Amino acid sequence: MTMRHLTMMAAGLLLTVSAQSVDARPPSRAIQAAVADPGRPAEDVARDPARKPAEIIAFAGVRAGDRIVELIPGGGYYTRILARAVGPRGHVYAVVSPGQAQRPGGLDRLRAAVAAYPNVEIVVSDLGALSITPPVDLVWTSENYHDFHNSPTMTVAAINRAAFAVLRRGGIYYVEDHAAPGTGTTATNTLHRIDPQAVRDEVAAAGFRPAGESPLLANPADPHTARSNDASISGHTDRFALRFRKP
Repeated sequence: MTMRHLTMMAAGLLLTVSAQSVDARPPSRAIQAAVADPGRPAEDVARDPARKPAEIIAFAGVRAGDRIVELIPGGGYYTRILARAVGPRGHVYAVVSPGQAQRPGGLDRLRAAVAAYPNVEIVVSDLGALSITPPVDLVWTSENYHDFHNSPTMTVAAINRAAFAVLRRGGIYYVEDHAAPGTGTTATNTLHRIDPQAVRDEVAAAGFRPAGESPLLANPADPHTARSNDASISGHTDRFALRFRKP
């Protein structure tokens, strides 16, 4: 093998490592202030040591003025923090599926959670047909990507394509979920977990490129055999944090 080939291989390896390296940027003052927001409920604050919101939001690359799509915001744990982090010039679109919205009281909890945050807009939309204009800076999904596989009305491929479409060029798709290494997508319904490599492959198929991953939420002590909400591991699962960029 020639020196030129060795040099090219080394460069390729460096690019691969760089693409998957941890972005260690410290949380900005705006992010720190958002996590310290006195308006956050005590039950959310109690989850912070395990979820590390300041570090995770910094890793995702959130900045003041950003426009963010949050897919399936649940009770608004991250919605509140993101709203404060982007500030009054930014905007958070909290996207809820029609099925969730049509349940009795389906939006009540989220509406109450974001009532004090005027830069949050609740959007009811099929995730695979989402349309936001102008393009946004970040699409965010936390601990629910695996559930995209369990939907009878949406496909993961369509959701990832929609995320690609609503992002500006250079925008970030942030995916965090409960890990089930080596299982592909077979544990999405049984354990409510997913293989991080399956996520990488599916998101890449939509046109995204890897832009970093973080071990901040990893837990090597998790045996990966219990449901993510099982009392034995709930709140402390081994989780992955992946960032992808729209070229």
